[in-house]
Amino acid sequence: MDFMSERNEYTMKDYIRTAKYYETDQMGVIHHSNYIRWMEEARVDMLNQLGYPYRRFEEMGYISPVLHAECEYKKSVRFDDEVRITVTLKELGRVKFTLRYDIYNLSEGGELSAYGTTTHCFLKKDGRPVLIDREMKEFSETLSSLQKAE
Repeated sequence: MDFMSERNEYTMKDYIRTAKYYETDQMGVIHHSNYIRWMEEARVDMLNQLGYPYRRFEEMGYISPVLHAECEYKKSVRFDDEVRITVTLKELGRVKFTLRYDIYNLSEGGELSAYGTTTHCFLKKDGRPVLIDREMKEFSETLSSLQKAE
């Protein structure tokens, strides 16, 4: 899908997943580290929806490391619970951008279970930072449009 040509009709779909048994800890709840993994899954899904699968960045010669990740836990998620993760653009700079994730437990009436952020940048494969608004202008405009829509 070409995001730029369909901007007015485009809406982001939330990421839905079911908590797996292997993700639980000894207390029978999802281990805290898995929320960060879920945020990563939701980020990759968001990029796919925008027409920028991660592989496309790699083919363009870019990598996108995580600079910072944090998560605040509100209520436990258990095995087989269904969760919905919304991803929103919190901040877009010239070199880095920050995404926010809200994780809702659909099996518990849609209650907020956790929220967090990740901050990313783009690097060329030789390690040099990328000016997103200059070297990735189309992607920067796509993110800007997404931010304005929110």
